[in-house]
Amino acid sequence: MTHPIRALEDQDEPALLRDQFRQLLRYRTLLACGVVVGLLGGGWLALSGEDTYTSTGEVSVRSAASDPFAAGASADKGINIGSERQTAVSDAVGTVAVGSLVKHGDPVEVKTLLSGLQVTNPPNTLVLRFSYTGRSPEEAKARAEALAAAYLEIRKERTENSIDNMVDGYRAQLKPLTEQRDRLAEQETGNEGSDVTSARANLIVSISELSQKISELRALDTTPGYLNKKPVVPERPTGAGLPLLLGLGGVVGLALGLLLSWVRLVFDPAVRSTRELVRSLGAPLLGTLPRERAAVGTLLAIGRSGSRLAEEYRGVAFRLAYDPSFAERRRLLVTAPRGDNDMAAAAAVNLAAAFAEMGRDVLLVEADLRTPSLARDLGAAAQGGRPRWAAERDGRGWPSDSRTNVDVPGSGAFTLIAGRQVDNVPRALTSAPVGRIVAEGGRPGAVVIVLAPPVLSYADAVALIDRLEGVVVVCDPREVHRSDLERIREIIGAAGGTVLGTLLHPGHGRLERRARRKAARSRGHSRQTPAQGQDAQDAQDGRGQPDGADRTDTSGRSGDPTETLGLRTLDGTGQGVGGSDHSSTAGRR
Repeated sequence: MTHPIRALEDQDEPALLRDQFRQLLRYRTLLACGVVVGLLGGGWLALSGEDTYTSTGEVSVRSAASDPFAAGASADKGINIGSERQTAVSDAVGTVAVGSLVKHGDPVEVKTLLSGLQVTNPPNTLVLRFSYTGRSPEEAKARAEALAAAYLEIRKERTENSIDNMVDGYRAQLKPLTEQRDRLAEQETGNEGSDVTSARANLIVSISELSQKISELRALDTTPGYLNKKPVVPERPTGAGLPLLLGLGGVVGLALGLLLSWVRLVFDPAVRSTRELVRSLGAPLLGTLPRERAAVGTLLAIGRSGSRLAEEYRGVAFRLAYDPSFAERRRLLVTAPRGDNDMAAAAAVNLAAAFAEMGRDVLLVEADLRTPSLARDLGAAAQGGRPRWAAERDGRGWPSDSRTNVDVPGSGAFTLIAGRQVDNVPRALTSAPVGRIVAEGGRPGAVVIVLAPPVLSYADAVALIDRLEGVVVVCDPREVHRSDLERIREIIGAAGGTVLGTLLHPGHGRLERRARRKAARSRGHSRQTPAQGQDAQDAQDGRGQPDGADRTDTSGRSGDPTETLGLRTLDGTGQGVGGSDHSSTAGRR
């Protein structure tokens, strides 16, 4: 436990990822909000949108051929399927399709018609797939069929126009050759020269070639393609559907929740992990207290059979018992960083019970004199007699008259010095009786445990650190800040103490917070009426001060209960405020 804290290896990436994931899971509210937002968005998209229907038709594209059954004939000769897709979604096809739809009583604009069209090409095929999405099944089927037919019509028209242009060109070449042939024929009838005959024969050959080309063009099969799959009326709406959209919304919402959790984690000043807590405080982790429903409203867990919380307290007590720093003086200060001190009180009581179970003579001192509550919460009955450390000159003030024995069922008993409200808390904590109480830890087999207020809220704990030296910090890792832990380490080290370790608790659950609020209301109601009568009786008996002393302070200090500075001063008689044999280091300086 006293070994140096090992830093997290830089190369331990799996451990870092696990820690980061655990840290993100701390913000379950943000994760749940993200998932809920995603589900609501998916449901809104599914329910707010109109139902749409998609009808699909497939067209097989082919090129013009004179003999499609000839050997070596290729169907994709001269076809660029990418260009054909652009043609299928062009305004020319849309114009032809609009004309056809108008004849069937469906007036629509070209831009509106083409907005619902999607043309795709399956890989390694000469097939164009016409998919049209409309507001009704009949509309989708009619428009998909009209667009497919318009594409085939446009393609056939363009092929025929190309053939006509080529035929016109050949005919333009053929006309002068025919006229020249006729002139040579007239000359040949008058003169029988070999040159005229030869020229006439060449013209006849050229005319025959051009005529053959024209005939071949006229014989071409100009079929632009075939409608392999006719569009049909769709039976159900298209789209993702409610289940799929809800699933996608949940996934997107979870991603959003993780993003929000990461942003919250970046700006969260709280401790992110136990490793960071150990590094910030400079002390090992003694244990993590489990949450138990049976422990709600009770302090003592030791004594209950089958309690996991009691076993954890026993384990912490054994670790402290075998720690050299604690075993040397057997004095322990239990405190919290700031805020509520209830969990620190529970830890102090159960550690006292655990040490008593080990056969130690345990003395538990409640040094929280501003809001004392241990005697009331434990419900222990006070027994008569003055403790051995009480001197005759101590009078009736705290802590001489606050001794209470607490019986732990099946584990033994320990002595409780219950706190009591006083006017001057610093003087009470540094008085001679408190010094004699701390000295009890020097007896063989004795253990002194002091419950102090939160160290960052009041300086009461600092007034006792140099006498007790060993400190246990009880905190909730989800609420304590890294800067608070570093400040606690500096304060305790400067006061001459040592942080023996930290004890983590899960905080107050909903049922426990409700029970505590109810108990607080009942206690406040029960105190209202008796308080006035008690004040009057104290005034008659001369006990206006809780410790029975005169309200006038001969040392010149004020009776302000919030005074927490100047805790160590020396009186003229040679006795310090903390006792003759237990004066603090600061007082001697």
